[in-house]
Amino acid sequence: MSQKLNAAIAVIGIDIGKNSFHLVGHDPRSAIVLRQKWSRGQVETRLANLPPCLIEMEACVGAHHLSRRLQRLGHDARLMPAKHVRPYSKGQKNDFRDADAIAEAVQRPTMKFVATKTADQLDLQALHRVRGRLVNQIRAFLLERGIAVRQGIGSIASF
Repeated sequence: MSQKLNAAIAVIGIDIGKNSFHLVGHDPRSAIVLRQKWSRGQVETRLANLPPCLIEMEACVGAHHLSRRLQRLGHDARLMPAKHVRPYSKGQKNDFRDADAIAEAVQRPTMKFVATKTADQLDLQALHRVRGRLVNQIRAFLLERGIAVRQGIGSIASF
């Protein structure tokens, strides 16, 4: 990308995939000035070379980590629920159209965003999920033995 292109980017929409990310960049007038596919390893390095801009992603697995990293680079990284992006999709679904819809949706004044979670918040969330699964698994094992236990950890703890 040239320096002239870098200066023109105001908003970037990123469609996050497992191994590759699709990016669409808009200039201040919402014209597309960037449309590229980058590997996971290229994203942070390439965005570090761009002037700070608004970067939007759908809130999904891995988005919170990337959002924190981009904020450290000086970008205004935001996350939004996928259901708020769908109305801005044009035509058949593909990764570049999704990234374009994300870039367009973030510019709406009434758009609602998801707060970027810290690593500690994600760890606590994971702990609660694992705990919930274990409680349900214990209940299932007991039910296989003919012992019915009400839902909740309190029922198992008093058992």
